[in-house]
Amino acid sequence: MAKRSTDTGARLLITCPDKPGIVATVTGFLFEHGVNITHCDQHATAPEGGTFFMRVEFDTAHMDLPAQDLETVFGTRVAKRFGMDYRFSYAARPKKMVVMVSKQDHAMMELLWRWQRGELPAELTMVVSNHMKAGPAVGQFQLPFHHVPISKTTKPQAEAQLLRLLEGKADLIVLARYMQILSPELVARYPGRIINIHHSFLPAFVGAKPYHRAAERGVKLIGATAHYVTADLDAGPIIDQDVIRVSHRHGVKDLIAFGRDIERQVLARAVKWHLEDRVLIHDNKTVVFA
Repeated sequence: MAKRSTDTGARLLITCPDKPGIVATVTGFLFEHGVNITHCDQHATAPEGGTFFMRVEFDTAHMDLPAQDLETVFGTRVAKRFGMDYRFSYAARPKKMVVMVSKQDHAMMELLWRWQRGELPAELTMVVSNHMKAGPAVGQFQLPFHHVPISKTTKPQAEAQLLRLLEGKADLIVLARYMQILSPELVARYPGRIINIHHSFLPAFVGAKPYHRAAERGVKLIGATAHYVTADLDAGPIIDQDVIRVSHRHGVKDLIAFGRDIERQVLARAVKWHLEDRVLIHDNKTVVFA
């Protein structure tokens, strides 16, 4: 089972109106407090007057302030001056992650394998499903498994139960082929903290059996999309996408198999980037420092 990290690494994410001096001020502030910057990325949406994004990785081994004090001083001395939205995170405090799944377990298994190997820096607190099928596989990883059945008539009660399970246990919720639509009320409790995966045919081939319909149309590309969940169905900010080529030689079973493989890879990348604080949301898009 994955263990909690004792790393002294930390990260700072910044979004603010672009103006001269931001990089110099941020890096100078960290230097003043004994921080060693190990990596820095930035992006501006326009040469002038745009929005500025910044991600800084740094080591806290010789920092001269406790983390909470550093954040407070940064807020008053730097963030206020530039109108920043900012967030600090620490490798020694991994995010709590919940995986949700229905009957198809390929995406879930990819996440559990990577987590077990230490490739996903998270505290995986539980797996939740509206079916019992995934229970035995989850048990092999010695993780809590919660069965929360749901139907049209029981959805309010099921979501109430789900919210009780998630309380204090979910910095990130991953819908690893969880085939239920979350209510706007539940989504609103976790803004920018729910990731979904699905095929990337949308807006074509909406609904059931998309690969059958894609085969009928003779598609030449199979893909997957990982995005943040919003109240608008499958319309949240996209984190990652990928495609592979197919041909007339491939039948429906081939397309489905290819689709599952690419869903696993795309979802795992998106989750890893989120856990490593590489994703910043701006309007309905993302800036990904990967």
